[in-house]
Amino acid sequence: MNAVNAANTVNPGVERADASHAAAAQADPQHPLRVLRISHSAVVAEWRQRERELRALGTEVALITSRVWNEGGVDVSLEPGGDDFVSGARTVGRHPSLFLYDPRPIWRALGERPDLIDIHEEPNALATAEVLLLRRLRGVRAPYLLYSAQNILKRYPIPFRWIERRALAGAAAVHVCNGEAGEIVTGKGLRGVARYLPLGVRLELFGPAARGLPGATRVIGYFGRLESHKGVDVLLRAVARHPEWRLDINGLGSQREALRALAQHLGVADRVRFRGFASGEELVRRYQAVDVAAVPSLPRPGWLEQFCRVAVEAMACGLPVVGSDSGAIPEVIGDAGVIVAPGDTDAWERGLAEALDPRRWPELRENALVRAAAFTWARVAREQRALYDEIRPAAAPREAPQVVVVAYGDPEPLAECLDALGGGLPVTVVDNSSLARTREVACEHGARYVDAGGNRGFAGGVNLALAELSSRGLAGRDVLLLNPDARISAAGVAAMQARLAQASDLAAVGARQTEPGSGAPVRVWWPFPTPWGAWLEAAGLGRLNLRRGFAIGSVLLLRAEALAQLGGLDERFFLYSEETDWQYRARRAGWRIEVADVAATHEGAGTGGDPRVREAHFYASAERYVRKHYGEVGWQVYRAANVVNAGIRSLLLRGERLAAARRRLAAFARGPVHLQTSMRPGASTR
Repeated sequence: MNAVNAANTVNPGVERADASHAAAAQADPQHPLRVLRISHSAVVAEWRQRERELRALGTEVALITSRVWNEGGVDVSLEPGGDDFVSGARTVGRHPSLFLYDPRPIWRALGERPDLIDIHEEPNALATAEVLLLRRLRGVRAPYLLYSAQNILKRYPIPFRWIERRALAGAAAVHVCNGEAGEIVTGKGLRGVARYLPLGVRLELFGPAARGLPGATRVIGYFGRLESHKGVDVLLRAVARHPEWRLDINGLGSQREALRALAQHLGVADRVRFRGFASGEELVRRYQAVDVAAVPSLPRPGWLEQFCRVAVEAMACGLPVVGSDSGAIPEVIGDAGVIVAPGDTDAWERGLAEALDPRRWPELRENALVRAAAFTWARVAREQRALYDEIRPAAAPREAPQVVVVAYGDPEPLAECLDALGGGLPVTVVDNSSLARTREVACEHGARYVDAGGNRGFAGGVNLALAELSSRGLAGRDVLLLNPDARISAAGVAAMQARLAQASDLAAVGARQTEPGSGAPVRVWWPFPTPWGAWLEAAGLGRLNLRRGFAIGSVLLLRAEALAQLGGLDERFFLYSEETDWQYRARRAGWRIEVADVAATHEGAGTGGDPRVREAHFYASAERYVRKHYGEVGWQVYRAANVVNAGIRSLLLRGERLAAARRRLAAFARGPVHLQTSMRPGASTR
């Protein structure tokens, strides 16, 4: 099971809003879904990303939160910033289950008659009872959802037991952030569904720094409150045994001075830094400054870690995580770290040593980055929206996709492509060569013809078509990218879209492809280019680099919601890598990519027959892609790997393969982009 699939696995009694539920109704554009969300924790600007992503999906969200709330030992005041959908309410009380809102903002919001009410408070909370009472007094019949993180079965005293029972009995759903919470609310009388929705992380904020292996001095980071149940004293004792280890403690709490004294007693005060509380970009810099993150929480009779947000943020920054085998920590960390016995100093010493081992650290770092993609706010919002759509009445199915074909050169392959497709789908043909015959072919097949006025490249042609569709009010439909030398039937396209509709987190769906005539399979799934992947290829271990991949763009169906979020293709890629870049951005935003079991054909090699031209474009696009996503250092690592790879192949191969290896060696030695700019641009199809 890979990291993302592992993140989808939950305990019995709780479901995840994934493929089995993604066929829920789509939003009616004439009646956008209106949701009232109430959450005291949304006072933290970073944690309102869920609502921002929901709004990006077309959900009208009105959010009520506390004006001031204590988070991580610090009073946080509401600062809406650009979030015009949020309003603050005064609160009385500070405990999450023992506080009340000023009822007036909630009363006014209920008067707007939302379609759904999402109460992001525990079922037993006084605030939950308050909202449900106001809902009844207002005469609002909209379904409501609750939230629960409680992973210990507790029997609350009266009246909290009554509040919990009544709230659960009437809830359409409860979204939980760990499997145990789903089992507990179901056992306590929930009549609706329990759905696993993790908390999220913004990958555009939390991300890895360019770096090498841990140095001679290994830095361990702790992030969180400084309280006795957090187990920081155990971590200190483990660190004290290794003079080459240093510990950064980030956070505030009642145990800070006691931990300082313990560091002095252990003789490690010079290797321990107490850095205090941090948020935003400063917090990210602190994550990036350490080699591993530690979560040494200790189980208590009335408390277990309910989600472990720190682990998700650390993984997004590329950090292996060493965590206690307690509460939700293991299910969040998965294969991105090491799980150890809580409170056991020896076990913590061994776990940290394993995570810091240069032979193990790169694998854990890569696993962490992959796993973090399962916890993006964009993905959480899509799954939450799927839950919303499941609760409200069904709406219309997805409309047929718009087909986009970028043509260049000989129009006859285009004619055969449109013949195979049939006449049942709307088609836009963008002509990068401005040929009269291409216009005739498009018109003969009932397609809309767009003259690009010059060779814009594949990305430029696709974006021109997307702009054309938008101008005609068709921007909200799925888009099928189809090469002129590819062949697929309308039934095949329908099957691809059916797969897209089955899973709400799919951004793109490809198709199986074969060579026309011979029937030989065409490789349609490739690993994303990475500096370390290039070295795996150079070492002959490319088969180990297929976990995170993309589908080729010759037959590729793009989801309308993903296009709306990510935009079109990057036109800096004249030819090749444009669909790779788009799918990589989709992955980073939490979407998935699949190849459907749908047959198509693709001749390929559509760049005019000259391999030198194709290779110049291919290698130049690879350089632009690696520079864009991995920076100058990443590019030089990638370039060196290709020089080594091509050099080895030049010594071992013969014939045309030898010639290709030598051209590759020359291209990467000289610089692919420099080589491309010295050549006349080629065609814009593959």
